[in-house]
Amino acid sequence: MPETQFFEHSLTLSKKSLPAKQTFPARLAYWTFGDPSSPAILLPSCYGGTLANTLPFLYDEKAHPSPILPPSRYFVIITGLLSGSESSSPHNTPAPFDGPNFPHTTYEDNIRLQYALCQKLGVKKLFLYAGFSMGGQQAYHISALYPSFVEHMICLAGSARTSWHNWCFLEGPRHALTCSKDFHDGNYDPKVGAPAGTRAFSRVYSAWALSQGWFREKCWEQLGHKDLETYLEANWSGFGDANDLLRLLWTWQQGDITLYYPEDHGDLAKTLGRIEAKCLIFPSRTDCYFPPEDNEEEVKHLKHGELRVIETVWGHLAGGGSGTKEDTEYIIQEVKRFLEL
Repeated sequence: MPETQFFEHSLTLSKKSLPAKQTFPARLAYWTFGDPSSPAILLPSCYGGTLANTLPFLYDEKAHPSPILPPSRYFVIITGLLSGSESSSPHNTPAPFDGPNFPHTTYEDNIRLQYALCQKLGVKKLFLYAGFSMGGQQAYHISALYPSFVEHMICLAGSARTSWHNWCFLEGPRHALTCSKDFHDGNYDPKVGAPAGTRAFSRVYSAWALSQGWFREKCWEQLGHKDLETYLEANWSGFGDANDLLRLLWTWQQGDITLYYPEDHGDLAKTLGRIEAKCLIFPSRTDCYFPPEDNEEEVKHLKHGELRVIETVWGHLAGGGSGTKEDTEYIIQEVKRFLEL
């Protein structure tokens, strides 16, 4: 793996951030592969993601024997979300922005920071911006905020606006964490964390990440687990820093590309129509967060949009390459077709 680099930038937070319009000394963690003169691709991280697990099957021969976006042909940039991953987050930022004092950042903050990084790297236009989950939402946001900057965008298991159902789902794990005995309003010992809270958060989250069909077919057995409890203990017993989880969740809940154009008055169809990029919108059939029905409506209003659906029981996780081998190969082949590779 390459050495993690950090782009330090004095970021003026968006008017929807908390606190609004505050200047924040942001550090954007990123990797680069390939020649900067090659067509540029940006892959942003997702909720709880890291640079290392951000869609490696698309570009890394260690993750796939024949990656379709190899660094020998493309300049690949991987970035981490604020409030999570290796970028500025509650767990790694010194006072006065540490822990519960870390600002509530928006997708706009992330996109403006990524755009500034691209300018520093000499990238005048992105050949492709592709992301999964919160990364997929970022794909919509950069395409709306900088319409002429993105040639192709791929939204894997994401949406242009966080639906009310999605928002409400996130309230479940959020309350499980904030009501835990060791959360202490975010003022827990960072060396100890809030393990009871993050465990509760993970268990509430677990059922939503997959699908009813996944549980009906006992798919944990495909992963080598003898029963569901063994699977849950191994995979959903607590992940990440509690304050990181909550700040990143807040970003997710505020996702709405219409906020960039007040004159659209919240009309999503109108804002979608502003996007110039060629768009591949790619949900999972059984995604409980970002159902394909929402994406079907979005594609109707994109100038250059097409929809493909992963037919799988692996729910939301399939969109990031954590479904079956067949699910991931379908993603790869459709991306290859879309980009005319």
